[in-house]
Amino acid sequence: MLFGLIEDSVKMRMISDVPLGAFLSGGIDSSIIVGLMARNSSKPVKTFSIGYEDLELFDETRYAREVAQLNHTEHYEFKLTYKDILDVFPTVLSSFDEPFADSSAVPTFLVSRETRKLVTVALAGDGSDELFAGYRMYLGEYFRKYYLLLPPFLRHKMIEPLLKALPDSRDIEFLEYIRRGKKFLEGADKDLSERFFSWTEIFSQKDRVGLLEKIMGRERLSLNRGERLIEEGLRHFPGDDLNRMLYVDVKHSLPGDMLTKVDWMSMRNSLEVRVPFLDYRVVEASFGMESKLKLRGKRRKYILLETFRDILPKSLHNRPKWGFEMPIGKWLKGELRFLIDEYLSTERLNKQGIFNQMEVERLKQSLFNQWSDTSWKLWNLVVFQYWYERQFPHN
Repeated sequence: MLFGLIEDSVKMRMISDVPLGAFLSGGIDSSIIVGLMARNSSKPVKTFSIGYEDLELFDETRYAREVAQLNHTEHYEFKLTYKDILDVFPTVLSSFDEPFADSSAVPTFLVSRETRKLVTVALAGDGSDELFAGYRMYLGEYFRKYYLLLPPFLRHKMIEPLLKALPDSRDIEFLEYIRRGKKFLEGADKDLSERFFSWTEIFSQKDRVGLLEKIMGRERLSLNRGERLIEEGLRHFPGDDLNRMLYVDVKHSLPGDMLTKVDWMSMRNSLEVRVPFLDYRVVEASFGMESKLKLRGKRRKYILLETFRDILPKSLHNRPKWGFEMPIGKWLKGELRFLIDEYLSTERLNKQGIFNQMEVERLKQSLFNQWSDTSWKLWNLVVFQYWYERQFPHN
């Protein structure tokens, strides 16, 4: 049933009187889309991938090539360097009407630009992670069951202090797993809504208070709006815990982040992107499934892997998902450090009067001293500063 639904959705979205292709990351979602397109096309499908020069941890183009070869596609591959990011940084950030700090907007813009040179419409795998439990965060539900079986003394007096004492970094695989472990522990012993927010937030409540203490009273800021949205969403959907989390992601992060990013970055290049996984029939089928069909042990997207086993590369079944991320930590410590020096300088922060300069300095030193990876937090601040200066040039 699921195979037929998704294949029919792909076939519908292949109807086009202009040149057609597909984004191909080499992950499960885009590989399914490309495999189904190849089954239903009389000529080779044009596929487009993007990666990073000399950054193997973040570069998954080798997996995309494997899928392209399996489906005999007409494959195009582009490798980025920090110079490419610099070239389009102003264009990308100025494309949004509000601060938008998902760093993958930059490679999305670039792959859209290159894709548009050859096709006018591209199919993409967006939506599958939110429907079929593809994000790492959902694995927390699996590990949490076993973690809470440990004695509280062992958890709170040994494991948690030990992990907190270790450095972490997104740039080195081992240290990235430590970072993920720390993030897991932030929400492991909390109730569902607090757990969900702890695993998804970039700035903790403590971070937000520390950064904004200068203006909290004056502006009457509410720092808990995100928590309230999540709480309302979880309460609204009458499913098991995992499906309730997926429902909130479909309602909030999918339209507010993922689809916003793809739509704005593709249309900025006059490219139309279509997303077969978000056909209403596929969405309804997904939320009619028990969560054990989506997360089976440590296997995310279990039902997709089993349903499409025959058209996916065997290597895909046990490969860990890294994600479409930019190596922002490495670059902010090196080639792009000037963005931090320029937009988050003490002089600028004090003159602006929004952020607590001491708290920003703490985030900077954590990154530069390679103690804790605060790159996403700093990138968010840089993006806000860029937007603020464009909107309020006299402030």
